[in-house]
Amino acid sequence: MKLKHPGRLLPFAIVILFFTLSACQKSVSVSNQPSKMNIYLTDAPASYKAVWIDIQHVMVKSDADSAGGWVEVPLLKPGMYNLLDFRNGEDTLLGGVDLPAGKVSQIRLILGDTNQIVLEDGSTVDLKTPSAQQSGLKLNVDAEVQPGIPYALVLDFDAARSIVKAGNSGQYILKPVIRAFAKAAGGGIQGVVLPDSANAQISAISGTDTLGALPDATGAYKFWGLPANNYTLIFTADSTTGYHSDTVNNVAVTVGNITTVDTVRLAH
Repeated sequence: MKLKHPGRLLPFAIVILFFTLSACQKSVSVSNQPSKMNIYLTDAPASYKAVWIDIQHVMVKSDADSAGGWVEVPLLKPGMYNLLDFRNGEDTLLGGVDLPAGKVSQIRLILGDTNQIVLEDGSTVDLKTPSAQQSGLKLNVDAEVQPGIPYALVLDFDAARSIVKAGNSGQYILKPVIRAFAKAAGGGIQGVVLPDSANAQISAISGTDTLGALPDATGAYKFWGLPANNYTLIFTADSTTGYHSDTVNNVAVTVGNITTVDTVRLAH
C-alpha cells in the first residue's frame, strides 16, 4: 500500500544493515510464500524523565514489490511512544508486514508533529523539527528476504544524540539518530555500575562506533545488537558527585552471546 498523505519526514542517521537468514525446507514448499518482517523499537537512553516520539508510519522499500517498491507496515499503535520505556534491552513491537522474496533496500520512519521531552524539573518541552528536513528519516538496509522465513528488525533510537538544545533559547531540536539491526544478530554486553549516587553514564566504543547507556535504579545496564568485536566501556560519573570515572578494556562480544562484565564500583 502506498502512503498518500505522509506526515513529517525527518532525514538523519543513515545506517547500513546487512542480514540474511535461511531455513531448512522439508515436505512443504515455501518458494511462493511471503516473508513476515516485524519492526521493533528500542532506545539508547538520555537524561530526561520522558522522551515522547510521535510515530505515524513505517515504510519498507522492497525491490520485489510490483506496486512501486514502498510498502507500509501496519502499526499496532500509531502515535506516542516514550523511548525511555525501552532501554537496557527492552523493546516493543511496532508492527509487521508480509513481503515478497527479494531484496529490502530501505526503511523510512515517518513522525508526526507531537514530539516532546519531559525535563528533570517535570516541565514538558516541544521538540522542534528543522523545516529544511524534507527527504525523510531513511535507513539503508541490505537484506535478502527469503520466502516463508520470518525476520525481526530493531530500530534503536538514540535519544541522547537525537535531542539538541538550541543555545539559551529554551528550545530543543529533534535530529533523530537511529541504528538498525536484525533482532537475532550480533551479541550484547551487560553489567552493573555502582553506586547509584554517581549518576554514571556508560559508553561502549569499538573503532569509530560509540553507543551509550544509562543504568537503571539497581545500576544494571545492557547493550545489545552489537557486532562481534572488542569493546571499551567508559563509565563516566556526573562531575558534580565527586566520583571518579573508570574504564574497562577489551570486552569481547561474540554473535549470539551476552558478555557479562564484573560489577564496576566507582571511587569517590
